[in-house]
Amino acid sequence: MRLSRESVRSLRTGVLGIVALLALWWVAASTVLSGARIPTPDGVLSTAVDDGWGFYALHFGMTLQEAAVGFAYGTAAGLVVSSLVLLLPVAERVLMQVAVLSYCVPLVAIAPVLFIVIGNPDEGQRSGTATALAALSVFFTTVVGTVLGLRSADRASLDVVSVFGGGRVRQLLKVQLVSALPSIPAALRIGAPAAFLGAILGEYVGGVQRGVALVLKIAQQNVDVEQAWAVGIGCALVAGAFYALFGLVGRLVTPWSRGAAS
Repeated sequence: MRLSRESVRSLRTGVLGIVALLALWWVAASTVLSGARIPTPDGVLSTAVDDGWGFYALHFGMTLQEAAVGFAYGTAAGLVVSSLVLLLPVAERVLMQVAVLSYCVPLVAIAPVLFIVIGNPDEGQRSGTATALAALSVFFTTVVGTVLGLRSADRASLDVVSVFGGGRVRQLLKVQLVSALPSIPAALRIGAPAAFLGAILGEYVGGVQRGVALVLKIAQQNVDVEQAWAVGIGCALVAGAFYALFGLVGRLVTPWSRGAAS
């Protein structure tokens, strides 16, 4: 797959922006912010190298597992609710209120409640609380994006299906889902990093033996600034990778949404 000129320009701009940000961070941490607890990039990199790949793979792997399972559950639930909104208009108000409520309740407030209900995970197993928060994080964006996409279906195409005897289910499968294809990856593009964040928040109260939140808590207790920054940057890279991945999926699945395949 060849990159378009626009993609190359965007990539070049992104790389230059990252280099400029690192340079600014380095200069600031070495001069005007030298008295603050802000490490230099080389200090963070040195700590990450000392910790080793196995350390980060162990803890990030558990959080990614929780995020992935929660993401799958939340996405599936969002797609089902979105379909029911189209198939059962009388239930639309209730279903959308449930979706909005799931978004409005702060995760930090509901996390202790979920932990009390779900309990501690077994040793070496993923946290149910973290998985549940990951699912909640992606549910609302999936519902909104999918519903908007389903409702963007061409009215004439829906009428054709209806004329040939198709009901709402046939319209949904033959027309509306195709129309929603560009919107669904766009919603997932936002939901995937949110699921990762939700999993980290769940680990803070989930009694985990492995995970990103555990490392952050230990770094905080030990006042290990370099390790905290290294883990934080790692989280940013993972979230950014998820965002880019679903952006690529959207381009591959629906090249017509951009006018041509990249």
